[in-house]
Amino acid sequence: MSGMIWIDLQQSADRFASGSCASLDSDWSNTAKGVRPISLAKTGGSVVVKGSVFVGTSLDGFIARPDDGLDFLEAGEGVPHGFEEFLDSVDALVMGRKTYDVVLGLGGWFYGEKPVFVLSSRAIGDPPEGATVERMSGPPAEIVSTLAKRGIEHIYVDGGATIQQFLRAGLIHRLIITRVPVLIGSGIPLFGDLKHDIPLKHIATDSFPNGLVQSEYEVAG
Repeated sequence: MSGMIWIDLQQSADRFASGSCASLDSDWSNTAKGVRPISLAKTGGSVVVKGSVFVGTSLDGFIARPDDGLDFLEAGEGVPHGFEEFLDSVDALVMGRKTYDVVLGLGGWFYGEKPVFVLSSRAIGDPPEGATVERMSGPPAEIVSTLAKRGIEHIYVDGGATIQQFLRAGLIHRLIITRVPVLIGSGIPLFGDLKHDIPLKHIATDSFPNGLVQSEYEVAG
């Protein structure tokens, strides 16, 4: 649940309930002024699945409190910052079991009928009404290969451990990080240990009236 600032969650839920959510065919790059399509890479006739991260953090780099609390994200309320457009652009979501449980605990479902793949070795129970949820397990490369065979081209990767695993596997292509103007001192960090440096190309940085600062990066090489 790391990627969504509180107000965008509520707006997304209302929008899905009204049936107004439409899918986009292209991959995307977010800026405050809109959505910029980019071409999907193909190799040997098969689609290369694009992995994108859209994540909110405290200024000191935490995506949640030690108890998974997200209340500090409320400091970013009031100004849409591109989450709905981002969600429209992806074909599916991939998230960890803990993130899925946190989402369920918020009392709503924010993805409409968008396929959500939950990475877990344990059964996840019945999904919320109207949700499209499937449990998967395995290393990131295996997950992505399975999704590619289903025709999925662009995934939203969410959850601290899941983001870190996909980064280490070289399966994240875009990072959109929204920093909320608050220091919380401790919690669940966005990034973890890496086997080697991951160079990034800065695409854009935008600020918002409520103090949010959003930066977009492309994984270089």
